[in-house]
Amino acid sequence: MVQWRGRRKSGNIVDVRGGQSGRSRGGRRGAVAGGSLGCGTLIVVLIAVLLGADLQSILGLVGGSQQQAQVDQQPTATPPSDDAGEFTSVILASTEDVWNQLFRASGYQYAEPRLVLYTDQVRSACGINGAATGPFYCPADQQVYIDLSFLRELQRLGAPGDFAFAYVVAHEIGHHVQTLTGVSQQVSQAQRRSSQSRANQLSVLLELQADCYAGVWAHYADQDGYIEPGDIEEGMQAAAAIGDDRLARMSGRPIQPDGFTHGTSAQRMQWFRTGYQTGDTDSCDTFR
Repeated sequence: MVQWRGRRKSGNIVDVRGGQSGRSRGGRRGAVAGGSLGCGTLIVVLIAVLLGADLQSILGLVGGSQQQAQVDQQPTATPPSDDAGEFTSVILASTEDVWNQLFRASGYQYAEPRLVLYTDQVRSACGINGAATGPFYCPADQQVYIDLSFLRELQRLGAPGDFAFAYVVAHEIGHHVQTLTGVSQQVSQAQRRSSQSRANQLSVLLELQADCYAGVWAHYADQDGYIEPGDIEEGMQAAAAIGDDRLARMSGRPIQPDGFTHGTSAQRMQWFRTGYQTGDTDSCDTFR
């Protein structure tokens, strides 16, 4: 069981459950977006950033452009007071501590994302999404959106336990890291120039890297005393539970690798394990 009680809660969580709908938007704080790069250079840019290279110069060399999300009115909301909401807030705070440390070590400032808790349906800068979408990250407003009913879905999929859900939160934060480093934008541009099959492959590589980043977070969370014996196994179980091949089997659909967008159970477990064992973002080179 994750040792979360009494820990710092994040100030970046917004609870709009209980009737507050509508779009929740926040401003970016110092993040930059990548330009149009070939697939082979994606990981090079990421590693260069995390090693302290000048991202603006790198992207300028390849004709990159900056994108700035608009600061908009914040929704009126209070921090969560229920156990599930508070647990999510503590895990978010832990990811902030880890990624602030890693970015600072590379000479950069980490722009902390907000996490929005909602019920049934939410409108983000990426459109209107229902609970069936599952947790998602919207790069357009740099926020994570979670309907906590997904906790029950994880149990149904065979991934119970609080660390299984912590892994999901850390995975979505991994997508935020990809946005800050420009990788998400570069993949999106490469996908637009690719066949559907290749676009799906790029999506898989992006998702597996987010799994690896979740493992990197777990590495440091373990050092900070959040994790007890058995928690990492819960995370591995969660990674396996939401593999494309397993979900296809559960739904009675044929397994079609060309249609995969998140990776197989084995791949997701492998990359989460890699991040956890190394604690090194350089090890998360899924594009190589």
